[in-house]
Amino acid sequence: MAGVVRQAGAVEVQVVGAGALNQAIKAIAIARGYLAPSGVDLVCIPTFADIQIDGQSRTAIRLLVEDRHKRIPSSLEMGPGQETGLAQITELSV
Repeated sequence: MAGVVRQAGAVEVQVVGAGALNQAIKAIAIARGYLAPSGVDLVCIPTFADIQIDGQSRTAIRLLVEDRHKRIPSSLEMGPGQETGLAQITELSV
């Protein structure tokens, strides 16, 4: 996660289930520790997402992780055709 934030500026993690959310939060805390000495202050912005898994509707949690000081606009804040430059990691736990 720290490497992706260094390279892309932000990473989005999508999780389903308590165990996956726990692992994602721990990964964010670890990445924060790796990046802090270089002046990167990570923040996490959670949102909900409705997804389909094996034909069933589920609710996922998306965690946008980015540098507080170099925040890039999210896709919701940008106009059509503009790219966010986000790297995306998806882990689903059912």
